[in-house]
This record gives sequence, C-alpha cells and structure tokens, in this order.
Amino acid sequence: MPELPEHHSPKAARILAAAGELLLSRGIKGVTIADVATRAHIGKGTVYLYWKTKEDLLLGLISRDFLTLADDVTEAVTADPDLARPSRLLPHMLRTASQHPFVNALRSNDGGLLGALTEDPRSAKLLDTLGPDAMMYDVLPIWRRHDLARTDWALDVQVLALHALVTGFVVLGTQRRFRPSAADPGDTFAAAVTALLGPERATPEQVRAAAAEGLRSLAEGRAAALESITQASLTTSGR
Repeated sequence: MPELPEHHSPKAARILAAAGELLLSRGIKGVTIADVATRAHIGKGTVYLYWKTKEDLLLGLISRDFLTLADDVTEAVTADPDLARPSRLLPHMLRTASQHPFVNALRSNDGGLLGALTEDPRSAKLLDTLGPDAMMYDVLPIWRRHDLARTDWALDVQVLALHALVTGFVVLGTQRRFRPSAADPGDTFAAAVTALLGPERATPEQVRAAAAEGLRSLAEGRAAALESITQASLTTSGR
C-alpha cells in the first residue's frame, strides 16, 4: 500500500493543514507556496521536498478529502451493513459528502475556489473513482442484483434518473425557499429514492451481501485514488 508523506513527516502534515486553511479562505488564486510555508512555520524550500508545484500540493489536498469521504462511508457501512439499503445509503452519503468541502467544490466545478484544478485530468479521475455520484453509480448494479432496486428499467436509464434525483436534492438543499418547515429533507429524500428505485425486497442476507460487495468496490476505488495521490508526491522516507 502506498504511503503518504504525512504518515512519517510532521512537516508534511503541517503543510497540508496550512494549504487547506488558505485554500478555503482565499481560493486557489490567493494561495502561494510562500504563504503555505509561513503558515506551516517552515522554509519555502521544504514544501518542494514533498510537492513539485502548488497545483500538485493542492490537488493532493483535494484527493485526501475524497479518501476521507470513502473512509467515512466504509466505516459507517462496516458498522451497520443495513445502511447499504438505497433509502438509507443515499441520504447518508449526501450528508457525509456535505462535510467535505473540497469534494463539494470539485463536484460542483467551483472555479472560484479551485480554479484550473477543476479541469485537471487528475480531478476527473477522482470524480470518476471516489466522487459521490461515482459511488452511487457503482453501487446501483449491486442493488439490482440483490433485490434492492427495480430491474425493469435499463441500467443507463436508471442511472440518469438517479443522477437527476440526487442532483435536484443537492441543489434544492442550498436554496432556503425550497426547504419545507414541516418535513425532514432526509426523510423526503429517502422516500423519493424508494419511489424511484422501487421497494427494497432484499432479505437480511441479501442486504449483507450487497454491503460486502459495495465495500469491495469502494476499496478498489480508494486504492486507485491513493495511487494517483502518491504519484503527485515526492515521497521519500526520513525527511
């Protein structure tokens, strides 16, 4: 398993923390390596021992947010396999993703915060492997195989419908005028998922099998993303 520089270097950990604070407060155009070094209380040259460019550093930071999202979902489903049900997993994933600012920024193509990084091929790979939408699309065939989603629709049609539903709830969640005072958005979303995908007819054994299969898929995506991160880092132990 590839090792990240912060696993053996407190300096690398401070660099990442400083870069994250600056990126959130200033956006990418307001972040310089010199500013990161100052906030991390190290020399500017030390940053370049770990990352070749500012873009590599910030993309590595964003990538770690995706890894943490995957770890959060993995931990939750491992602790409660019944969470693999569509009506539970999708609302949980949206709530969890909302706590990851760089995942949200990349997913929404936030050029103000991330600038040209939104167009970087490595960003596209992150979204395709560990983005919330990718996770949902990967698990949809698993749900279909285990009686957790209807199979009378073509898979690509079902994917499109699910994407429209999820995107709609994400957008409406940012607009106060569409928030009904008497309804829990999570409950409403769960009911909408069931209306779209159909009743969850799976037995407890099928739910557990779906959870295990989903976790394996997520682990594969995480490994691919981790490999991509290490390629952008100058990882040498003992720094």
